Amino acid sequence: MDEFPTRARAALAAQGVSLRGAARILNYDVSYLSRVLNGKQRPSLSLAKGLDKLLGTQGELTEAAARERRTAGARSSEHQPVLRQEHAGDFAHTIREMSRHLIALDNKMNGLPIAETAASSYKSVHRRIGEGIHTQREERDIQSAAAELAEISGWALFNAGRFDAAWRFNQEALFLSNLCGDRSIELISLQNQAMLSGWVGRSREELAISRSVLDRGPLVPTVEAIFRAREAQGLAGSGLGSEAQRTFGRARSLLQEGAPEDGPHWAWWITEQEIDRQQGRALHESGESRQAIPILERALTPAGTAEVGYRNVAAVRLLACLLKEKSWQAAEEEGTRLIHAINEMSSVVSLNLLSAVAREGDELPGAPMGVRDVLHHIADALKEDPYAF
Repeated sequence: MDEFPTRARAALAAQGVSLRGAARILNYDVSYLSRVLNGKQRPSLSLAKGLDKLLGTQGELTEAAARERRTAGARSSEHQPVLRQEHAGDFAHTIREMSRHLIALDNKMNGLPIAETAASSYKSVHRRIGEGIHTQREERDIQSAAAELAEISGWALFNAGRFDAAWRFNQEALFLSNLCGDRSIELISLQNQAMLSGWVGRSREELAISRSVLDRGPLVPTVEAIFRAREAQGLAGSGLGSEAQRTFGRARSLLQEGAPEDGPHWAWWITEQEIDRQQGRALHESGESRQAIPILERALTPAGTAEVGYRNVAAVRLLACLLKEKSWQAAEEEGTRLIHAINEMSSVVSLNLLSAVAREGDELPGAPMGVRDVLHHIADALKEDPYAF
């Protein structure tokens, strides 16, 4: 397995394209691409075709990859992984392709529902990861890919409001990432675990998880920033509001030291808007509505390619804060925007929060008729048949 990596590395160098840059452009996991370019894993034909197109090598890399596959020969059936009788490297790549597809769907429009698809996909993979005979390197690669899929499933189940199931899948992601030594997936799984702990009211646990990661260090600035934000939420939930706001400020300053592309592949969503969403949540949950309003408004500014499917949760919290502060005109305008977004919102967590906000807002004394009408429209829209056109 020497021809392909040698040719690919030379072509990358000739075009001035870095390993991380190629992985980002082609939407491949950087660790997978690194293993391929170092001759430690056989390239898939789809990767070879993508590199040919990126580097203008006119099919040379695809031909080299095909020759390597022919030279390697077909493995005997008893040594094949079960999933489509693929080579172990292709099996791991197939899992990663599924993960990328799920992430794309999760962030289309206002987020498409992926929880059931993600969970069933992981269960299918889980049945197969113990089958087949692989080298230790191949087995770790499969475990790493499966850990990422379990992590995505855990996040999706959280977003669907299925917290117990989310916890189980996240534990599976942590188990597999530790088993194969994938620190990157371990970190995002711990981030998710801290988030889930905070959401179900276990703020001290959110704080403990965050600090356990920060104490182990060092972390690239982007990753440290998100764990500082989680630490801040844990502090706020524990009644330490002043310390929480200082920690949010530290998280923001860390983002100035690095960009998402400098961190692991999953860090693309860690932006100033994400820190604003988290700080806005902490202030809203602490009853600091007036302070939360400008931060939540900032969280709703476009984030370019880093837009996330769950971004409307900030709009829901903003509506709640505007209602509490009796900013009636602004609340009516924000509520009207949310009415139009409801049909595209798939986050059960966000929809449940919106339902509670509409119900509580309607009971506020002094709310003008226009505001009440908007809240009634929100309540009606939430009750509509989701499958009606």
